Formats: sequence, structure tokens, C-alpha cells
Amino acid sequence: MAPFRFLTAGESHGATLGVIVEGVPAGLALTKADLVIDLARRQRGYGRGARQSIEHDRAEIVAGVRHGRTLGSPILLLVANRDAANWGAVMQVAALSVEDGATLAAASEAGDKRSTPVTRVRPGHGDLAGALKYGHADVRNVLERASARETAARVAVHCRSRRDRRGSGPREPLPRGRRRVATPLPGSRRGGGDDRKSR
Repeated sequence: MAPFRFLTAGESHGATLGVIVEGVPAGLALTKADLVIDLARRQRGYGRGARQSIEHDRAEIVAGVRHGRTLGSPILLLVANRDAANWGAVMQVAALSVEDGATLAAASEAGDKRSTPVTRVRPGHGDLAGALKYGHADVRNVLERASARETAARVAVHCRSRRDRRGSGPREPLPRGRRRVATPLPGSRRGGGDDRKSR
């Protein structure tokens, strides 16, 4: 079986966030209801803006599940961004037409921050590193990805992995007071046979 891993995609103000989850065993129960609780908990978290009140985080299971059971193939989850409707041509996927480009330029000249290319990086974020790595003059190409909104996709993955743990039955706790034998590295001064109790 493939190791458990995931890959997220999407921008903060793009149409949707996506995540592909690989390594989930076949035959496990999975429904939208399993993803709701932690996404709702994330949405109740504190933020600096009104974004939390705009979004209604719901993960859609698009692939990898049939009749409520995982198939063993990669799972695709999508989380829609409701705020994308307010960004229009600024975040559209298609190439800008001449008219759209002129409209954005005019809005930028009028002081619209959304339409203005971002040239100042935020301290403590991935903006500078991403701009240098990919050669972006408009840092929005980086900050849309290096955003707290991206964590919605990660929370959806966490819901899936926690559901796996719940379905795997109880786990035996590690016994306390077990003795461990320290094995010296080759060439170390300490000799073998140092038997100590773990604390």
C-alpha cells in the first residue's frame, strides 16, 4: 500500500481549494458528514478579517469513494471559496483580454488595492521566498498560495486521517516502565550493556 500523503492545490481567492489524498486503504467508510465537524471548528476560529463569515467550509468528495466506502485509489476533496465571486478578473484562470487588462489597470489607478500588483512582501510569510524562487513580479501569485485559507484543505485531510484511526479499533497503550538497552554507536566510548530504565 502507498504511504499516506496528500497534495493541496488552490489559491486563497481562487474558485476552490483541492487536495488529493493517497494511501487510504480500501473499504473504509467515508461520507461528507465525516468531514464537517473539524471544518466547522476551523471556521469558528479567530481571524483578522470578515473572511470567516463569508466562507461556509464544506468538503466535497469528488473521487476515490463509491457507495460510502473508499476504493483504495487516491481521494479528491474540494473546498469551494465563496469569496472568489468578489475577486472577478483579479483571480480568473483564463488569460486576461485587452478589455479586462485595461479595466484592472484603471481600477488600480483609481486606488483599488485588489487590482494593484503586490510588490511589498509580508514579513514572516513565504512571499519573498516564493517570489524569488518562481520569478514573480506580482507577489500576489505567491501570497494567494501562502495563505491561511489553504489550511481548510489540510483540515479536510485531518478529518480523513482521524476517521481512519477511529475505524481501526482501539490501540494498546505502550507499557510503562519498560527497560531500554542503550546500544552504543560504533567507535563510541561507552561500552555495551548499559541497561537503564526509561523515565
